[in-house]
Amino acid sequence: QVQVVESGGGLVEAGGSLRLSCAASGSIFRIDAMGWYRQAPGKQRELVAKISSGGSTNYADSMKGRFTISRDNAKNTVYLQMDSLKPEDTAVYYCNVVLWGLGTTRMYTYWGQGTQVTVSS
Repeated sequence: QVQVVESGGGLVEAGGSLRLSCAASGSIFRIDAMGWYRQAPGKQRELVAKISSGGSTNYADSMKGRFTISRDNAKNTVYLQMDSLKPEDTAVYYCNVVLWGLGTTRMYTYWGQGTQVTVSS
């Protein structure tokens, strides 16, 4: 079994910052990519940022320069530092982890339960 748990969401004023964390635990052999997605009310889930096992990063255009993704491989944890937040960043943020489980022969994708980020104007 694998668990993916996010933390760090909350309410912040426009221009403020938040840091999200996501830790994967359980029967893990090796983690490949880790990332963050978000879903606002009435909209589809969209990519925020992702990071490979080697540290290569990819950001959605609207997040470039404001958000920073990083990971701690020793802790199986990915972070999302969000600065200069805007009301349109309000959404539920989901952690995504692609990994090899113990005793498996292929990679699986796991999602966290989501954490609410609300940015007030």
